[in-house]
Amino acid sequence: MQNAQRIIKSYRRNRIMVCVLVAFITLFLTLGIRFISQRNLNQDRIHTFVSHSVNALDKILLPLQAGRETLQALVGAPCPDAHLTLRKRAATLQTVRSIALIKDGILYCSSIFGDRDVPIRQVQPDLPSSQPQLVLSTDKSLLKGSPILIQWYPVSDSGEDGVMQIVNIDLITKMMLEPQRPLITDVSLNVGNKFLRYGQNVTDSLAFTQDTMILSQTSGHFPFTITVSGPGASELALMNLPSQLPLAVLLSLLLGYIAWLATASRMSFTWEINLGLAAREFELFCQPLLNARTQKCVGVEILLRWNNPRQGWISPDVFIPLAEEHNLIVPLTRYVIMETVRQIGYFPANKGFHIGINVAASHFRNGVLLQDLNRYWFNARPKQQLIIELTERDALLDVDYRIVRELHRKEVKLAIDDFGTGNSSLSWLEKLRPDVLKIDKSFTTALGTDAVNSTVTDIIIALGQRLNIELVAEGVETQEQARYLRHHGVNILQGFLYARPMPLKDFPQWLAESSPPPAPRNGHVMPAMPLH
Repeated sequence: MQNAQRIIKSYRRNRIMVCVLVAFITLFLTLGIRFISQRNLNQDRIHTFVSHSVNALDKILLPLQAGRETLQALVGAPCPDAHLTLRKRAATLQTVRSIALIKDGILYCSSIFGDRDVPIRQVQPDLPSSQPQLVLSTDKSLLKGSPILIQWYPVSDSGEDGVMQIVNIDLITKMMLEPQRPLITDVSLNVGNKFLRYGQNVTDSLAFTQDTMILSQTSGHFPFTITVSGPGASELALMNLPSQLPLAVLLSLLLGYIAWLATASRMSFTWEINLGLAAREFELFCQPLLNARTQKCVGVEILLRWNNPRQGWISPDVFIPLAEEHNLIVPLTRYVIMETVRQIGYFPANKGFHIGINVAASHFRNGVLLQDLNRYWFNARPKQQLIIELTERDALLDVDYRIVRELHRKEVKLAIDDFGTGNSSLSWLEKLRPDVLKIDKSFTTALGTDAVNSTVTDIIIALGQRLNIELVAEGVETQEQARYLRHHGVNILQGFLYARPMPLKDFPQWLAESSPPPAPRNGHVMPAMPLH
């Protein structure tokens, strides 16, 4: 009783720990999700701002590029003849401050001033040029000192002749480069080796403080770059996190309370399983496997039954799923291995007799199954052939294939139980390389009645024969099913037609008499359910 109380206290403590853990995980996940969401939103806003700025300037410069051929044709024409066209062009392009024609390095015609005679190098030292140029500079004629953006298109190979279009960048930058605080604190335009910051003049260098985030994007059409700086998306998201704390705390308390309610009955039942193991309330049953042609018993499948003194017989349908859910299936299987070895004397002591034990895929993790077999089965050196049965409904991803290879090396066979009922692909057959396929009883029952399942059964049989895998049919209840399976090459049969599951101590008498054991004294038929 003291042991039971200790287990109860342990589960109560575990229940509290689970609920607290759920609450803390919920708190951290909520804050983490809110942080990641806000950070991603900030990043999207930054990228959107930069892309919008680049696209906006592209839309200003693309019309200038589209009409350059018309203007280039005017270079060399007398200014009185070209002036009206220049003025109309400048008026059409509202962002253009002025358009000028240059011949032999002399600015001789302007859309604003008309006739002129000014060396272009006095106005803009970087011009003329033999290549098209985008120049960020300062106005020295109209609005002196204001920033301008010049688009230069040469006409001659020497570059001394060309067209110069001056964009009123001052007004544009006030709209295009205005920062979005606090996310973006500074925006600049870079053309060549010149920089223009929002609200400042053109400079030859650009410096940011070390604690600022910098993002740049270059135009795909013109040689300019937009650069933004700010505290960074993550830092701003972190600064915004305290405002999310009340909601996160409320949600964590709610889920912690729900976890407390949800574990009220589940964890108490798992205590029952632990108590049952400690008190040896679980009993081993077995169901014979017969050779389809000789009708000789060639092995058994070990099954687990629970006669709980507090609640009576408990179906495996009840305690097995709970054991799997609460990580108790491995201790249950370990108990089966131990008890099988302890009662091994009930079975014929020869290599040709098979003993099948159901094992969950989770038992393969970290070599636990191999450790248990080394400690109990191999240490006892039984003569019978051990078969590890892995149900296809289990999470086959949990299987460690190195352990499978080691089991094969130790001459332990691997069987896939309930084959055809799971959702695994045929590739698992290649990876696991099983020795036995056990055809699920749902397919056996459908023989002769269900065309679809009968076809599936035939496919499974053909697959096993093609891969040279031994076949076992479960749930054989009629002679018609037995004849069908035997005729199609299934060599081993298992089912109520031959024997119901029986306690191990009754197996020698059944084997001697080749007849099922008598029903239990209470008159109830034991549930024919395997460990898995």
